[in-house]
Amino acid sequence: MNNSPYSLKPASVQSVMLRVLCALLPGIAAYVWFFGAAILVQIALTSVTALAAEAAMLALRGKPMRQFLTDGSALVTAWLIALTFPSIAPWWLTMLGTLLAIIVAKHLYGGLGQNPFNPAMVAFALMIVAYPQLMSQWPAVGAADFAAQLNAIFGPRQLDAITMATPLDALRTVLRDPEQRAAIAGLLGSHATFGNIGGKGWEWVAVGYLAGGLWLIQQRIITWHMPVAFLATLFAVAGLFTLIDATQFAPPLFHLLTGGAMLGAFFIVTDPVSGATTPKGKLIFAAGVALLTWIIRSFGAYPDGIAFAVLLMNIAAPLIDMYTQPPVFGHKRKEGEPR
Repeated sequence: MNNSPYSLKPASVQSVMLRVLCALLPGIAAYVWFFGAAILVQIALTSVTALAAEAAMLALRGKPMRQFLTDGSALVTAWLIALTFPSIAPWWLTMLGTLLAIIVAKHLYGGLGQNPFNPAMVAFALMIVAYPQLMSQWPAVGAADFAAQLNAIFGPRQLDAITMATPLDALRTVLRDPEQRAAIAGLLGSHATFGNIGGKGWEWVAVGYLAGGLWLIQQRIITWHMPVAFLATLFAVAGLFTLIDATQFAPPLFHLLTGGAMLGAFFIVTDPVSGATTPKGKLIFAAGVALLTWIIRSFGAYPDGIAFAVLLMNIAAPLIDMYTQPPVFGHKRKEGEPR
């Protein structure tokens, strides 16, 4: 007789983090193909910085070094920082962001499992507020001149030949210029920055993240609730406003395949520590992130609002969990009924 197990052995933190890193590889491969190998340099910089900061904080806090340093959580944060920062950002900017993420956003709150805010999003938000120009210089599609990219990271920043506006930046510029304003659908596929659906090159990076994210669901590392709620809400809100005025609002597929939408849906919103944890709470949390992302993208001062949306919903996560706790088994005892 073949009996199914009634309980499953929980996966170790190290195993979970390793699979998250593996799931990022398809998106990273597409990133390198379209935008050059500078992203690999940034991943190396953030990884070394994160591990060094993690080791220093563990030593100061008297925690077992080997157990926590090898769990992979610092590397996941490091890779997410590298993938959300411009790949040609100066070396000190990504290292500073990584130090703030590990030391301030993680360890000063008690370490792994205690941080109320997503560390990678804290790093991004702080750096884009402090250094908006440096955080807005992205590599041009096809800019595979590795020497020029290395010079941008480590040397004098002469970027005119290897940078271009992101699709969200370009869209914002077009919409704010009355002389250029036209139906957005007509711009897609014809503008140097736009692809046929989203951003040129970024469409395939998003598909890479989508593939990795679906694998994480298949591996039961994450559940379907947050990715589906985030993507469905972003699609629905963008679609509604496109129907209202297609000359002012980008179509839903553009939002899904541009910026950090796919990375956010599967790798950032799903953070089990800083997000909601109940099934219904996950749906509410991710839908809230998507709604705030669309609002910031459409009306805010920053082209992509995922980091700020995640941090705002991190504040609400404990309250969401409080009001969405599933019922316990059994029934409420009536007055006078024996216990």
